[in-house]
Amino acid sequence: MRNRDCTCRSGTELYERGNFVELRTQDTPDGVKTIILTGRMDIAGTQEIEQQFTSLAAGQKALIAVDLSGVSFLASIGMRTLVSSARAQMNRGGAMALVNPAPMVNQALIAAGLDSLIPIYPDIQQASRGLQASAR
Repeated sequence: MRNRDCTCRSGTELYERGNFVELRTQDTPDGVKTIILTGRMDIAGTQEIEQQFTSLAAGQKALIAVDLSGVSFLASIGMRTLVSSARAQMNRGGAMALVNPAPMVNQALIAAGLDSLIPIYPDIQQASRGLQASAR
């Protein structure tokens, strides 16, 4: 059973903390929705946020930036969640990008070839520009 410490909604930001992964969202003035993940995206962590993440990242056409700077571990199940959401977003006419993964997470993404499916940017500003350009 999952233990939720805090769930609250404030403006455009959603904050949810479970045992393994923290998920927050933030809408930017340029229309990019940022999903900020913190923790371990192993089996337990990914399962904990998968439904909510998929709903946010793939539920409707949008420009999505996924901030991975706080993700310390990314297993294949977490990669699958990212890829399936990115594909669903592309099928809707939107786009998804990954932002500032930690070095070990970045190495795993590149080794798995995800960088050829989902662009990876060093910061949210560059991701936002890249997503905006893809929407034109």
